[in-house]
Amino acid sequence: MRSVYFALKFFYENVLGRKFDEKIPLANTDGKLPVVLSKEEINKLLESTLNLRHRLVLMFLYYTGIRLDEIVNLKWGDIDFDRETIHLKITKGSKDRIVFLHKNLKQVLGMICKKEGLVFMSNLGKKYDKRTIQMIVKNAAAKAGIKKRVSPHTLRHSFATHLLEAGADIRHIQKLLGHSSLQTTQIYTHVATRDIKNLSKLI
Repeated sequence: MRSVYFALKFFYENVLGRKFDEKIPLANTDGKLPVVLSKEEINKLLESTLNLRHRLVLMFLYYTGIRLDEIVNLKWGDIDFDRETIHLKITKGSKDRIVFLHKNLKQVLGMICKKEGLVFMSNLGKKYDKRTIQMIVKNAAAKAGIKKRVSPHTLRHSFATHLLEAGADIRHIQKLLGHSSLQTTQIYTHVATRDIKNLSKLI
C-alpha cells in the first residue's frame, strides 16, 4: 500500500506537476487494535459513577462516540430533544455532523435543571477541560474494577464496535464518528466479535 502511495505521489508531482495531498491510508501502522469494553463493562462503569455530571460525561462518550475536544465544547443549544439529535459544530477538520440522541442519554439530560451555555461546567462555573474528562473516565474505570487501560477514546471505540456487532452499516458508523475515510472506520471490523462468535459454533 505504501509503495502504491509513493508511486502516485511521484507521478502527480513529477509528471503532472500537481501537488499530491492524499494521506497514507494506513492510520494504524503499529498493528495494534483499539481497546474495546464489553457492554457489561460499560454498565459497570456507569453504575459505579454516582456523580450525575460525571455519569453524563461517560454516557456522552459512549452513546454518541463523541471526541474529547468535542465534548468539552458541547452546548445545550446543540442538543435537539424533539428530533433526538445532537449537532456537533466544533469537530476535527471543522466539519459539522449530526449524531443521534440515545434514549438513555436523553433521560439523564432531563435531570439537569439549568440548560444553557456549555453542557459541562464545574460547580464553580468553569468549563471542563480535557484533563478533567480524562480523570473522570480513569477514576470510573478504577471504581468499576476494570483492568483494561480505559480512556475517553476507549468509549468511542466501544460505541463503534458495538454498533458494528449489532449489524449497523459501516458507512453509517463512519458518518457518526466523523471519519473522512472509510478505511479509518474499518479498523473496527478487526475488533468486532459477532462473526468470530458465530464461527465458534461450527466446531
